[in-house]
Amino acid sequence: MVQLPALTETIRLSVFVGLFALLAVAERFWPRRPLTVSRKRRWLANLSIIVTDSLVIRLFFPILPVALAATAQANNLGLFNRLTLPGWFQMAAGLLVLDLVIYLQHRLFHRVPLFWRLHRMHHTDLDLDVSTGNRFHPFEIALSLCIKMAVVLLFGVNPQTVLLFEILLNAASMFNHANLSIPLPVERWLRLIVITPDMHRVHHSVIPTETDSNFGFSQPWWDRLLGTYRAQPRDGHLKMMIGLREYRDQDKLGIWRLLRIPFESISVRRSV
Repeated sequence: MVQLPALTETIRLSVFVGLFALLAVAERFWPRRPLTVSRKRRWLANLSIIVTDSLVIRLFFPILPVALAATAQANNLGLFNRLTLPGWFQMAAGLLVLDLVIYLQHRLFHRVPLFWRLHRMHHTDLDLDVSTGNRFHPFEIALSLCIKMAVVLLFGVNPQTVLLFEILLNAASMFNHANLSIPLPVERWLRLIVITPDMHRVHHSVIPTETDSNFGFSQPWWDRLLGTYRAQPRDGHLKMMIGLREYRDQDKLGIWRLLRIPFESISVRRSV
């Protein structure tokens, strides 16, 4: 079986660290909202989650999407590997398929109570910034990886496309969670091609109808085409409340509590 090349990990890590640092600095100079809780404590929890996720992936996933794509390509497995298509078309189609699956997966994680138990940890952050873009429970990361790998195998997405998608997805998640102020005329045009922080912030509202909107991570088209797009929060970006009503105490949102959230009995109605 083809192993994930060390170069792939180096590329992904370099892009992650570079963009994280760039957005963190930009948030300091051009914040969209004043922070309501301690950044130091939130970052300690969020960065601890990132480390935990990385350890879980390394321990339990001997092969990852890029390596699986290379294995499928070498063995002529999957739809795209059995068709004679131009390289540019395979890449464009692969990116669109993977992005649509992530959108549908996100909707599913809000609708199915068992999956919501995993995903709601992401929504317990009381502020949004670049660190929130990687605040996902390890079980959710593992399940998402399984779904992604099934799609890669089924469609035969080539390894270059998978690597590009993973880089773009991670970059988009950090960008659209950033506490970054973008001039409104620029933002209105920008959200036609990418998901902006203002667009995604609506999704982190405590109001359920707003939480159940704007599910996209990378491209804004799926929300518009499939009826889940909401342009602005009801209370405006400066006054809206971020997070979940059931989790408002920052003192109880440390790393160990966050990891226990899927096992707690608190239930929140989800409707899509």
